Amino acid sequence: MATNIHPTAVVDPGAELGEDVEIGPYCVIYSGVKIGDGSRLQNHVTIDGPTTIGKENTFFAYASIGQRSQDLKYEGEPTYLEVGDGNTFREFCTVNRGTAPKSKTIIGSHGNFLAYSHIAHDCIVGDHVIFSNNGTLAGHVTVGDYAIMGGLTAVHQFCRIGAHAITGGCSKIVQDVPPYMIADGNPGKVRAINSVGLSRRGFSEESVAAIKRAQRVLYREKRNYREAVEVLREEEDRLPEVDLLIDFVAASERGIS
Repeated sequence: MATNIHPTAVVDPGAELGEDVEIGPYCVIYSGVKIGDGSRLQNHVTIDGPTTIGKENTFFAYASIGQRSQDLKYEGEPTYLEVGDGNTFREFCTVNRGTAPKSKTIIGSHGNFLAYSHIAHDCIVGDHVIFSNNGTLAGHVTVGDYAIMGGLTAVHQFCRIGAHAITGGCSKIVQDVPPYMIADGNPGKVRAINSVGLSRRGFSEESVAAIKRAQRVLYREKRNYREAVEVLREEEDRLPEVDLLIDFVAASERGIS
């Protein structure tokens, strides 16, 4: 199907639109923007560039995507935003490009970003994530696949949220949240493993039990997390899910929640 651009929309000649793209009333698309096939912009959406957007993404009213970094160090150099396929950005979502020359903010595929959620410069966000309303990432944050951000969660710069982790509403995250964990509070602390989420994702009972054992070593045996990692590494016949947890914790620079 042909691309459909509303007469009130402003699309720069330097923008590239795929097949069957719909640009609604009063949208503004700047030069350097590439939008993949089947994407939908509802109304009053602004997309600046350089920004590359994949296929079948949906942007609701007043989303502002690909704007320049808010970092005061940014001096106008070309920086980038890359968005995968099948994402939904609800009302007033904001996503910024990178800060340093040629740096990127990267968003994966099939994410659901609810109203007023914010992804700052140089963040890397995985696939199948959910950001509840007002979920906010500072710069250089990494979010793993299938992670869920509770409403009004704020994540400090350079923190990491592991795959399949979840944060409680209004949480303040100032250290890394390991994979599979639930973090809640101000500041956020790990409370338990995300057992319901893991079950919904099809994790086996054996895998969930192994993650629970690893969580006890990390949080309940009065070791620092470096010592806990060594204890976990000494276990034989570890499951891949535990290896992912070990690697995440071992790589932490801010410490774990």
